[in-house]
Amino acid sequence: MKNIPKMKIGIVAVSRDCFPESLSVNRRARLVQAYREKYDETEIYECPVCIVESELHMMQALEDLKQAGCAALCVYLGNFGPEIAETMLAQKFEGPKMFIAAAEETYADGGLVGGRGDAYCGMLNASYNLHLRGVKAYIPEYPVGTAEECADMIHEFLPIAKAVYAVQNLKIISFGPRPSNFLACNAPIQQLYCLGAEIEENSELDLFESFNRHAGDARIPEVAADMAKELGEGNKKPEILQKLAQYEITLLDWIEEHRGSREFVAIAGKCWPAFQTQFGFVPCYVNSRLTGMGIPVSCEVDIYGALSEFIGTVVSEDVVTLLDINNTVPRDLFEEDIRGKFDYVHTDTFMGFHCGNTCSKKLAFYEMRNQMIMARSLPEEVTNGTLEGDIAPGDITFFRLQSTSDAKLRAYVAQGEVLPAASRSFGSIGIFAIREMKRFYRHVLIEKNYPHHGAVAFGHYGKALYDVFRMLGVEPSEIDYNHPKNERYPGENPF
Repeated sequence: MKNIPKMKIGIVAVSRDCFPESLSVNRRARLVQAYREKYDETEIYECPVCIVESELHMMQALEDLKQAGCAALCVYLGNFGPEIAETMLAQKFEGPKMFIAAAEETYADGGLVGGRGDAYCGMLNASYNLHLRGVKAYIPEYPVGTAEECADMIHEFLPIAKAVYAVQNLKIISFGPRPSNFLACNAPIQQLYCLGAEIEENSELDLFESFNRHAGDARIPEVAADMAKELGEGNKKPEILQKLAQYEITLLDWIEEHRGSREFVAIAGKCWPAFQTQFGFVPCYVNSRLTGMGIPVSCEVDIYGALSEFIGTVVSEDVVTLLDINNTVPRDLFEEDIRGKFDYVHTDTFMGFHCGNTCSKKLAFYEMRNQMIMARSLPEEVTNGTLEGDIAPGDITFFRLQSTSDAKLRAYVAQGEVLPAASRSFGSIGIFAIREMKRFYRHVLIEKNYPHHGAVAFGHYGKALYDVFRMLGVEPSEIDYNHPKNERYPGENPF
């Protein structure tokens, strides 16, 4: 997939000058060896310039990390560590950073005398000094471990670091404004700038002009043929492929011409009500294809939906989608296909749906169709272009990062699954199951004023996403999840 950062994490060992430097040197070597044996060695860089004991060492290490092309930093306390120099290094390093510490190794041969490092204690001072400097660093749930355990911690940090770095180097391109009578996905854009992202807002008229300029583009036949190959027997609207190919080329060219200084791009697109009558199709299938390339395209100018999708893409390194938390599962369908076969009650289930924007790679079967809802009030021929089918069963994570109306960041994460049960419906759709969804729906989605769009990652990525949101500045009290039965929500009636 394109549009995802490659990440190299620089490992810098630190040492307090009244402790043996050899502790940090040897422990760093064992940590790097453990990582290289278990994971991709190109993901890390062992900073060999020095063991950081002072501010001067810190400056040398900082320059070495820059020269090595490290976009993330791991500060490794091989012993107690120099709280000033190590936290100053984190303060001056521009990318995501983490702190971990070495556990004591043995009591044999004076291991707890001359070989005791006290990094367990040093981590406390490091965290205190990070707070004094206003530095946000990732600290694992239990940040002290053996070489192998610390290698695992760094590997867990990798997708988190990638997501934070990617958001800070992201441009969201929107084509709007929102459809009329559609306030649900409206949110202030100030927090995008606070996150480090950039936003380029355009009129759909600008997009229409660019689309028309691409008429007759020499690349259209090749893209249309690729679409036909992907669709296979599901190519039920072959007459629309030329226009869809023209639109895909328009978007991809727009990205390259407008990304500016940014490495990564996501799109918040317009899809109704005037889109169909002017362009002559709906953009759902093209949106699905770009999302499949790693360039998320949200529906209905949902800017924070596009941001959420992008974060999910980077964390999972896989295709994501954006769905309406849409409708309940009919009781007869639940009784026939779910009860007794899966360990869920009826109110744990719901249907996630959108018109046809989910990538073919994540559908159990698919066909190109027309948008049935829009065709109720428009000529059918201008509503062609949806990719419809049931979403493939398997683990999922439903999540969203959102700005509130008063410009505060808020997020939710809920893990669940798509059940292997036929939807008997239309659109890109699936039967989702999330434990205690009934209470989550009421006390998070409704209580916290979330819009109906949720991003979907295909797999369980709740742990990483939670830490990404923390790193991006969302307060822990503003990151919600589906509480188990015995854990009450703040606003939940205790009676």
